[in-house]
Amino acid sequence: MQAMRIELLQQMPIFGAIREDALAYLLEPATEVFMGAGQYFFREHEPAQSMYVLESGRVAVLKHWEGRELLLQQLAQGDCFGEMALADLFPRSASVQALVDCTAIELTPAHLFRLFEHDLEQFALIQMNIGREMSRRLRATDELLFRARMGERPPAAEAVPRVT
Repeated sequence: MQAMRIELLQQMPIFGAIREDALAYLLEPATEVFMGAGQYFFREHEPAQSMYVLESGRVAVLKHWEGRELLLQQLAQGDCFGEMALADLFPRSASVQALVDCTAIELTPAHLFRLFEHDLEQFALIQMNIGREMSRRLRATDELLFRARMGERPPAAEAVPRVT
């Protein structure tokens, strides 16, 4: 099971170029979380305490707007969410709901700090990767904002998919 988890992480941008032994050390204290279809990993505005790597299932990333929950995106196996919790101290910026039964690896700042104490170089690479991923997402958001300000109509917000 550990080898499969390490392989899953190695395919993700946040954990790219991280050595297998460092990932094994990071995963050692991590917990596996199960969420049944319809349950929330977390809700918008809650305190942010961890990130998740989706091992199985599918989730919806949701944002509240004028009394409705709107779909930002869907994520599947191998995707991560909540990683901003590892970089800042702000509350959750969106909700994440399981669309089907899901299992995920939960990683906390304490897990990263443990890696920091054990292998500073690998810790620094993860931090740089998190920064790169957040920068990539910010660029995409800036592009959408620019296009909206230039009068381009954004695609209509999608309805929240049905939980199965």
